[in-house]
Amino acid sequence: MSLISEETVRGSKPVFRELSAEDEEQQQPTSIESLCMNCYKNGVTRLLLTKIPFFKEIIVSSFTCEDCNWTNTDIQSAGRICDQGVCYTLKISSKEDLNREVVKADSATTRIPEVDFEIPAFTQKGALSTIEGLIDRAIAGLKQDQPIRKVTDPDVAEQIENFIKKLEKLKDVSTPFTLIIDDPSGNSFIESPCAPHTDEALTVTQYQRTVQQDKDLGLVADDLVTEEETATDKSGNTIEDLRNEVLQFNTNCPECNAPATTNMKLVQIPHFKEVVIMATNCDACGHRTNEVKSGGATEPLGTRITLRITDPSDMTRDLLKSETCRVIIPELEFELGMAVLGGKFTTLEGLLNDIKELIVEKNPFTAGDSTTPERSKKLQEFGKQIQEVIAGRLLVHFVLDDPAGNSYLQNVYAPDQDPEMKIERYERTFEQNEELGINDMQTENY
Repeated sequence: MSLISEETVRGSKPVFRELSAEDEEQQQPTSIESLCMNCYKNGVTRLLLTKIPFFKEIIVSSFTCEDCNWTNTDIQSAGRICDQGVCYTLKISSKEDLNREVVKADSATTRIPEVDFEIPAFTQKGALSTIEGLIDRAIAGLKQDQPIRKVTDPDVAEQIENFIKKLEKLKDVSTPFTLIIDDPSGNSFIESPCAPHTDEALTVTQYQRTVQQDKDLGLVADDLVTEEETATDKSGNTIEDLRNEVLQFNTNCPECNAPATTNMKLVQIPHFKEVVIMATNCDACGHRTNEVKSGGATEPLGTRITLRITDPSDMTRDLLKSETCRVIIPELEFELGMAVLGGKFTTLEGLLNDIKELIVEKNPFTAGDSTTPERSKKLQEFGKQIQEVIAGRLLVHFVLDDPAGNSYLQNVYAPDQDPEMKIERYERTFEQNEELGINDMQTENY
């Protein structure tokens, strides 16, 4: 019996490694003696901690009992839970929509309102399938015990049979219907065949989890805030000392899940406002990431910043993209939604490179058996267009649209006006206030 060594967990080696045929040492499973639930004698469970490219970390387990020859295999997700939940709403109007690939986590709730159908969270294991595959899986589950029901409870069996016919009729798409996948963990995904362009049929909404959802996911609420604030107040540090201090806290690398350190600091951006910058650097795999949070409140008006790129030097402009900001490049028919890429403090070139990496290089549906030549060619052409913009050979308009008003693009002519940049303030719509959670806020007489 072998165990996962402390060096592997706490050392410089990543816990989850990508599948590779070159290094046999990396792919050795961990063997654990465990109880056989068939004959109640001891068998062996083998665990393999690995990483699927373009997807997430998984734990593959295989149990074998030498006494009764009973075997069992299982796959469990080991990916980290995202900071926000995600809700995908897809309007299905053709049979081509049924071929969209879906990553459904076990924590996701699946609903089809037109037939009053719902698969609650944690009732099915996570799956990588298509929309038609999800419907077929639901039909197979309902049919499983039908022979017994027809004998023990014919009325219920007839009702289920009628409902199965409704689900089978959905696959004909004789009338449009809606598929909703709501995942508090943020690890589910519905393919957009229009990528990198806007998919009019697909709506993606990021949201903050409720306390009950955090409990369902096994997350522990931080109840030490008050004590930490009290200790900070008694330390005698001034506000200026806190601004100059770089805070550090332990975390895990989002790529290899190895222990890493995140640095956090308050930064004052000239001609803008104060922001919180967090940066993580992993010594195990070399992955580096940074995220920006606004240090102020939501502005009364939304902000739309439009820059006409006329020179390669525009790529050096500093840029702050908040989590609530959309990025639009009209000439390329491209739109990056809210919460995608998170908050970033970088340059215009850095953000365009991140967009190219996200859409082209890290797209889970552009590699392996799931890809098609047409889709791959379209995304590769988009990557070349982004590279042309970075090189200054393709002149486009770059738009930052932030309903919260917390995004910023450097004015190289400051304090004078920038002739190539236009800043607009606008009233938010009801839907935008709903996404920001403002409609439910009560600041008076509460």
